[in-house]
Amino acid sequence: MSRKILVTSALPYANGPLHLGHLLESIQTDIWVRFQKMRGHDVAYVCADDAHGTAIMLTAEKLGITPEEQIARVKAEHERDLAGFQIRFDNYYSTHSDECRHYAEEIFRRLDANGHIERKEITQLYDPEKNLFLADRYIKGTCPKCKAEDQYGDNCEVCSATYTPAELINPRSAISGAVPVEKASTHFFFKLEDFEGLLRSWTRSDSLQPQIANKLGEWLDAGLQSWDISRDAPYFGFEIPGAPGKYFYVWLDAPIGYMASCANWCASTGRNFDDYWAPDSKAELYHFIGKDIINFHGLFWPAMLDSAGFRQPTAIYVHGFLTVNGKKMSKSRGTFIKAETYLKHLPPDYLRYYFAAKLSGAVDDIDLNLEDFVKRVNSDLVGKLVNIASRSAKFVLKGNDGVLSGQLHNPALWQQVVDASEGIASHFENRDYGKAIREIMALADATNEYFDAGEPWKLAKTEEGAADAVAIASQCLNCFYVLSSFLAPVLPALAEKVESFLNVSLSWEAPFQPLLGHRIEPFKAMMARVDNDKVQAMVEDSAESIAAAPQGASQASNSGKAKQKSNKDEPQGLTDTIEFPDFAKVDLRVAEIVAADHVEGADKLLQLTLNLGELGQKQVFAGIKSAYAPEQLVGKLTVMVANLAPRKMRFGVSEGMVLAAGPGGKEIWLLSPDSGAQPGMRIQ
Repeated sequence: MSRKILVTSALPYANGPLHLGHLLESIQTDIWVRFQKMRGHDVAYVCADDAHGTAIMLTAEKLGITPEEQIARVKAEHERDLAGFQIRFDNYYSTHSDECRHYAEEIFRRLDANGHIERKEITQLYDPEKNLFLADRYIKGTCPKCKAEDQYGDNCEVCSATYTPAELINPRSAISGAVPVEKASTHFFFKLEDFEGLLRSWTRSDSLQPQIANKLGEWLDAGLQSWDISRDAPYFGFEIPGAPGKYFYVWLDAPIGYMASCANWCASTGRNFDDYWAPDSKAELYHFIGKDIINFHGLFWPAMLDSAGFRQPTAIYVHGFLTVNGKKMSKSRGTFIKAETYLKHLPPDYLRYYFAAKLSGAVDDIDLNLEDFVKRVNSDLVGKLVNIASRSAKFVLKGNDGVLSGQLHNPALWQQVVDASEGIASHFENRDYGKAIREIMALADATNEYFDAGEPWKLAKTEEGAADAVAIASQCLNCFYVLSSFLAPVLPALAEKVESFLNVSLSWEAPFQPLLGHRIEPFKAMMARVDNDKVQAMVEDSAESIAAAPQGASQASNSGKAKQKSNKDEPQGLTDTIEFPDFAKVDLRVAEIVAADHVEGADKLLQLTLNLGELGQKQVFAGIKSAYAPEQLVGKLTVMVANLAPRKMRFGVSEGMVLAAGPGGKEIWLLSPDSGAQPGMRIQ
């Protein structure tokens, strides 16, 4: 029986490029959607860019463009990168849209009419230079507990103490540097505590994984508080009806973006919006999200929907974080890998497969181990799966003019493969892709073992054995056909090649039937082995591109933890935090640029020779080519990290790092010490 299903994944924030942490979720969701469509269900996958908030407004200001220009540019980049990874949306939209404004205003009116909105005067710190109320993370100062300097307004990253911005010593605005002042303002609050009964029932239903239900239960036990859903001008977003100068907080309209994208899709396809969102809807609604945003989706969102008269999600599927080589994604190590950078070096199917092999239905973190990535792709996809087709095709093409045998040579093997269908389908349904992959590869092993045992290469040498060689190869290609169908949701690019090679359309809706007396096409290479050099080049390119990236232009977290969704009001471009003793290890020195040259084959790098006085000379590759010609740099003084471990790049060895800042492009400025500084001096 066909099911009507609406699927969403978390909205990427329109303030910077996508990285592999974002792709973990998009790939997980896309695999599930493709699987459901192959099973014959009526599925729509909608998403959008999350396009509002202070961070976007400030980034646009730094870049000298309007917020609308900023979000349009980033949306185009997001759509390009997502398409590059074969993420197939039915609709990709923006929260900065008429539909999102309509539903945000309508939901607010209903909440207000139902008595679930209250207005309260609050006092906040205010930047008198920027004329802007400051969120906690836009305030910095000295920790009141350990006296560490340059700490944020809500917690200390040195001693882990928590406090209010008012407790900071010598607070200042992280935006302008001005000393903030207290200022009162009326804000709108959603009375979340009114929904405790509903949320206790909903969170203990089958709508959430047990681990997530337990976490939400902790928040419920601690007591729900009213949620501030408004922000004061200046703010990039939707103005609250009847409240000039007051705007919906970005997290109010972000989940409404799911509804907006669905409404836009319905209008373009003739579908009925109420079929998906009305309280009596028979459709299934699933949200795929990361575990850092469960409070918004697991508490605020269901309560808002209930008060406003819309249906609840059928389920919220939560995944863990992404690490690379067992650690947080790191710019310095080159493991903060952007989607765009990956696609320059490697095919998307390889990452899709590796993520699938690691994913389960639980909320486990996923590690992208690059060495294991190379081995698994080469072993599983090239050495097992595609190997079946490449080694079998020649016997059918030469021995029977490209026509498969009219009967199965080993019906038991065929039955073994097709009998696994429903079990593997159950794993996909439950998002336990890793189990599905293991079972599929076990069947690929069995098929290769059958081929090896039959030794068709020997049989084909004799006239009496030639028919058996064709039969064995045909049997293997039939197994390959079914295995490729199982993997089609994971490997869409490979699936297209298989369809062309076998002259079939891969489907998983009806019971599989063998291809008997069926003509195939000449075999063409479907996948190439992963070269370690390509992975290393990707890592090096990631380090290079980060060095030259616009400072403050991206909200992506180094850890791959999709932090940008929960930190929309935070300063952008922050890297991993470090303890002060770690910072004290950094040796900053004055350096004279004695030579500067272009780097052949590098779009962003210049090769600098730096004189550090008695410390000698060092070579550094710096991503500043867009802003400086080599001749502009010779003789200048700058600041470098002198004790950075040398790193071998494909252009040579880089022995340090020069310090630069700016939004990017031509606006990159090397840091220069004051006059009187001498090469080799330590920066205190």
